Amino acid sequence: MSTQISEVEQEQLIEKLEIFKIHGRDKRGRKILRIIGKFFPARFLSLDVLKKYLEEKIFPRLGRKPFAVLYVHTGVQRSENFPGISALRAIYDAIPVNVRDNLQEVYFLHPGLQSRLFLATCGRFLFSGGLYGKLRYISRVDYLWEHVRRNEIEMPEFVYDHDDDLEYRPMMDYGQESDHARIFPGAAVDSSVSSFSMRCIS
Repeated sequence: MSTQISEVEQEQLIEKLEIFKIHGRDKRGRKILRIIGKFFPARFLSLDVLKKYLEEKIFPRLGRKPFAVLYVHTGVQRSENFPGISALRAIYDAIPVNVRDNLQEVYFLHPGLQSRLFLATCGRFLFSGGLYGKLRYISRVDYLWEHVRRNEIEMPEFVYDHDDDLEYRPMMDYGQESDHARIFPGAAVDSSVSSFSMRCIS
């Protein structure tokens, strides 16, 4: 990760994009830390600022009770949103022991073939404390509601759009077809990161 803006601007960017949000509960009543991977501005954040933000704004709010992480991998591109392997390890190592021990599940939504292979080959070596064993791959939003209270979680619209793509282009699940956005004549692209949908609620 590289820094091109001031520390204050980086913190403001994290807040504005709502990359990390303690939001809702799973079916076992545990708090959920929702992380939207696509919103992560890896090119603009320094590792120190990110660790400071988590230590001051996120970890204290998790308290001393068990919690779960919902990581939304939809739309993540290595060149734009991926902080790097060494940064991931440094972030994980910086998590206080009591917080790490209270982490019970990591719901990994829309993992994709590459991330599955990476975690299968390197996950056990990169992450100590049994984190790899806490991963739960979730291929569709509908399957997520088997674990998470659906009326308590908001998702960006592009997450549901990706689900629709997977229904019509199932080979994307296996890395056999690109998941890059398709361009249609007359289609407008909305880049707003605050466009959320509650259409899943019944």
